[in-house]
Amino acid sequence: MSINKKIKCIDPKDSNLSISRQCNLIRLPRSSYYRPRGITPENNANLEIMRLIDKEFLKHPFYGSRKMRDYLNRKGFPVNRKRVQRLMRLMGIESVAPKPNTSTPRKEHKVYPYLLKKLSITESDQVWCSDITYIRLNHGFVYLTAVMDWASRYVLSWEVSVTMDDDFCVNALKSALRKHNSPKIFNTDQGSQYTGSAFTGALKEEGIKISMDGKGRYLDNIFIERLWRSVKYEKIFLEEFETMTELITGLKEYFQFYNFERPHQSFKRKTPAEVYWGEKVAQKAA
Repeated sequence: MSINKKIKCIDPKDSNLSISRQCNLIRLPRSSYYRPRGITPENNANLEIMRLIDKEFLKHPFYGSRKMRDYLNRKGFPVNRKRVQRLMRLMGIESVAPKPNTSTPRKEHKVYPYLLKKLSITESDQVWCSDITYIRLNHGFVYLTAVMDWASRYVLSWEVSVTMDDDFCVNALKSALRKHNSPKIFNTDQGSQYTGSAFTGALKEEGIKISMDGKGRYLDNIFIERLWRSVKYEKIFLEEFETMTELITGLKEYFQFYNFERPHQSFKRKTPAEVYWGEKVAQKAA
């Protein structure tokens, strides 16, 4: 099914709102709207297997295709390793690091050193970070990226896309930069979406230092990895989203809740917004 049919609120014949404006209203990158491929299709059996892989991988990020095959076999799915490998590649999952296969940079892209080791990160806008995760819909799957403030865990921006192209990551970055003060350092993994000239160029234009996780080091970007776990267990796994429109609406609700209502024990029960903005400002902004 084409993305035009999935996103029913976008009307190409609307004389009052341009396609660009309609995409902005539902936070969909224009490139995802114009891309003819639509939401990535898979049959129902594979989608169920992918759902199980996704949940198990959040618990055991060190599982590779062999262990995941054994887990699925025990759950009653007689799949072979080749099938598991294909589905994990589609989802962008690889062993050790619970993140998409963005951890494989392109050879022509520069990889930057990790700058956060032994760095005391205590202030808002000192360090931002970003990552990508897989989101399952009833009839396919899409990808979610977010930009987060490291010290407060505040989600600064997010975008959804039907492919792993770098434009939705760049859009999320530029959205965060428009709405907030620029950070001193920006940390990501070594994936091609983040090592490409579009993403690193946007950071350099703002004078932001670029930091990248060490190869296969999941803990280097631990806080946004924890965000994915929270998003999935507290929202995605609880609701069966049919379309991109429903997913975007659900994510808007969740990130509002996560930023302004969900307290963190590490912050003495304060919310990310209260840490990022200050308690009085956060209450007014909620």
